[in-house]
Amino acid sequence: MKILIIEDETELANSMAEFLRSENYLCEQANDYETAMDKVVSHDYDCILLDISLPGGSGLQLLQELKRIGKTNGVIIVSAKNSIDDKVIGLNLGADDYLAKPFHMAELIARVQAIIRRRQFSGSNIVEFNEIRIDTAAKSITVHDKPVVVTRKEFDLLLFLVANKDRVVSKNAIAENLTGDDADFMDNFDFIYTHMKNLKKKLADGGCADYIKTVYGLGYKFTA
Repeated sequence: MKILIIEDETELANSMAEFLRSENYLCEQANDYETAMDKVVSHDYDCILLDISLPGGSGLQLLQELKRIGKTNGVIIVSAKNSIDDKVIGLNLGADDYLAKPFHMAELIARVQAIIRRRQFSGSNIVEFNEIRIDTAAKSITVHDKPVVVTRKEFDLLLFLVANKDRVVSKNAIAENLTGDDADFMDNFDFIYTHMKNLKKKLADGGCADYIKTVYGLGYKFTA
């Protein structure tokens, strides 16, 4: 799962990123309005943590732009401004939640998990597709009720494919989901083939049907 932290307080942003990465989230950061705008327009995120007061602009302007271009990223406003007006304006512009500074990291992760569950998996930690069962909290996969041992990247890959079932996802989209900004500097996506081959073998060894289809020239599709 990919998170964008838009926060100009460097120490706080780094602390948030470090904590979220320890929970196996992929994090990117932006510390000013221009950088944040470029990222939200160009990329998709599972959740955006958004400060209202930014160098060069307002987080509320970013919310307006997300709404204008039809982006459906989950957004949590994280701001020292705890006034009712800011909260109401942010929620009316499309934010999903509002978290006032200071806050405990445990509360932050709980809010992030709730947004992702609600937006992608109907509020549940458990994602099921025929014989496959994915526990997003425990970061575990079972096939026919037997555990399948996978790497973190393989887990993220399967979850991304299942979340986009019956849709063709490009190699670029997969690379962004697995590596974040690093995808922009890659000469090729050979690592995706390696992860995909290993994941498919592990699922097959567990008795799983082959749901991951290669769409030549386009990418991959997870479908029955």
